[in-house]
Amino acid sequence: MLDFRLDAEQKMLTDAIARYAIERMRKVFRDAEEDGRIPPEVVQAGWELGILPTGLPEAYGGFGEYTALTGVLASEELAWGDLAIALNVMVPNLVAIPVMLAGTEAQKEAYLPQFCEDKMPAMTAAMTEPVVKFNPYNLKTTAVRDGDDYVLNGSKTAVPLAETAELILVYANEGGQTQAFLVPADSAGLTIDKKAKLMGIKGLPTSMVTLADCRVPAENKLGGEEGINFSLLLNHSRVALGAAAVGVARAGYEYALDYAKQRVQFGEPIAHKQSIAFMLADMATDIDEARLLVWETAWQMDRGEDVTREATLMKQRVDNIVVQVADRALQILGGYGYIREYPVELWLRNARGFTSFDGLAIV
Repeated sequence: MLDFRLDAEQKMLTDAIARYAIERMRKVFRDAEEDGRIPPEVVQAGWELGILPTGLPEAYGGFGEYTALTGVLASEELAWGDLAIALNVMVPNLVAIPVMLAGTEAQKEAYLPQFCEDKMPAMTAAMTEPVVKFNPYNLKTTAVRDGDDYVLNGSKTAVPLAETAELILVYANEGGQTQAFLVPADSAGLTIDKKAKLMGIKGLPTSMVTLADCRVPAENKLGGEEGINFSLLLNHSRVALGAAAVGVARAGYEYALDYAKQRVQFGEPIAHKQSIAFMLADMATDIDEARLLVWETAWQMDRGEDVTREATLMKQRVDNIVVQVADRALQILGGYGYIREYPVELWLRNARGFTSFDGLAIV
């Protein structure tokens, strides 16, 4: 039976993230968006919360037992603070979670301990490609076996923190199946191109990555010869993004609610007007629906079920909800909603990006 009560450890974790979001993220997120740069000390403070090590096995230096449900709780709370900072803090997940879920024993022993250190490891992943109608199950980037190596060719876009990465987990098409390869950033044939100019999450540096006859040893294929179950990894990415979308929607709703209570027109708060009250009620209902969809999918994951269908439907619905809620928040603020001094315009821009954020988060 699905239990909606957080256990003691989950409550402790979400409370710690909420404090971090209020005391650190919310104080810098607007400047980070304008400057295109998140203060390193804010990212480090987020890393020091130990969210990722908490879910890694003790055998590799972690602190506990992994659950997707705990991961989505963390993702929502971080994204409530700010999406760009949340994604930055969670960039190491893009390598750690796939290695934990699908890596060989040798790969786990080599990489997982690095995610349990005081300093955030310089690793990222590259999935999205600069094509129309991107399909993660039919990538244009290719991986071809050549003796003891794999040769990778293709282009990736919106790769987070690529410029400072020492290792990139590259997703590629091998014989019609999506596989993943651990590629050192200094590999011959791998080029970090110009930064991508996105509509939102401008505080998170993202770049184009080009692979031209880039060779990596065969043992760098995630999962070894057998490879990976890509659907499993994509499902974990989608619940992470779904939870983050709930966090963004919640931020917009709460801001609009407070504004409506304080904004007085014709002698009373606008929250008393039916049109505004009904809009706020719809927003709250939609957020609860989105959260329950995410939680149920994560709960089924933790039970070992194949949730490919559920994760796909959840992601589509939640992507729509976050845009609707953010747009209504902007409407409630009226003309102020369109002014950059108010955060709702940023939440709307970030909300619109969730349909194209595949591969930017995973729990």
